[in-house]
Amino acid sequence: MKVTVLQENLARGLGVVSRAVSPRSTLPVLANVLIASDEGRLRLSATNLELGITAWIPAKVETEGSTTAPSRTFSDLVNALPGDQAILNLDSGTQTLNIRSGASINNIKCIDSQEFPPLTTPDMDGAIHLNVIDFKEMIQQVVFAASTDEARPVLMGVLVTVNGDQIVMASADGFRLSVRKATLSSPIAEPINAIIPARALSELARIAGDGTETISMVVPKGRGQVIFRVKDAELVSQLIDGTFPDYEQIIPRSYKSRTLVSTAALLKACKQAEIFARDGTNVARFEIKAAANDMEPSEVEISAQSEETGSNETIVEATVDGIGLLIAFNVKFLREVLEITKTPNVALETSAPNAPGVIRPVGDDDFTHVIMPMHLG
Repeated sequence: MKVTVLQENLARGLGVVSRAVSPRSTLPVLANVLIASDEGRLRLSATNLELGITAWIPAKVETEGSTTAPSRTFSDLVNALPGDQAILNLDSGTQTLNIRSGASINNIKCIDSQEFPPLTTPDMDGAIHLNVIDFKEMIQQVVFAASTDEARPVLMGVLVTVNGDQIVMASADGFRLSVRKATLSSPIAEPINAIIPARALSELARIAGDGTETISMVVPKGRGQVIFRVKDAELVSQLIDGTFPDYEQIIPRSYKSRTLVSTAALLKACKQAEIFARDGTNVARFEIKAAANDMEPSEVEISAQSEETGSNETIVEATVDGIGLLIAFNVKFLREVLEITKTPNVALETSAPNAPGVIRPVGDDDFTHVIMPMHLG
């Protein structure tokens, strides 16, 4: 293999795929990146057997070939190369990759590409096509609520259901639930119900870019995989096997108090409370004060205290429809949902100190977030 490639393109491609490299594996080749010529371009691939990412970059291919190079060594070297171009020349006999750039000459010991796990060639027939910006926003509004507890692998994923022209993504960790809906440009023939690892969706959002192109998604039958394809990259992930909880049962059907408040003001108040709450269990008290008459303003008092650092109290103006209420939440969880809320105002629906609260962006019916209350103490 002999290939000439721009240093900038090679560095970008390695940045895309390297997050799928397995740092701790019994198979040495999984710590490597596959480098292969592919129809006039250079293909870079990495996998940890659960997640695989491939990127294609422009290149001048003089001789076809492939090898696998140690990911960290290769990436660090490429980022430090002095010239604009890099010439990659493989000695297939010794599996040594010679890299020349400017006055720099380097040799990296590689592993034969035959030892690299075979990557599936996906059939993208029947794929769902989604706008990159919209799909990235959907991902952002659900992945943060997925669990990181490996004891409950199903909750480490995001449930993605597609029926007709409706796509719904849901995540939960036992303390909160995020549900985001969207409408597809065209309906699909067969419904999809899959639990996709939250990490895979986070990586997809990272590599998808911010352009106007589309993301294609396909769930091949019987393979236990999902495949996403964007302009010059592809991500393949194993699905999580199991049954996702019936999250519809968790969403309260009614409320006794609906508090409308500025998203930015409530977020700022939560950030202040979190400074004092983080020493303990992140508990902050929310006292919703309904106005006694039309002449008085309604408000929410957010407070937190710590024996070590002190206490905090912030009053935020609000419009309260219903009863006053004192309830406690994990303020970190509340801050995280407010950070991904796009609307200027948000509604907090509550019923009792021991009942879940519901966060809804005002004017956006596609996003719902449920947060469990904390013990007031």
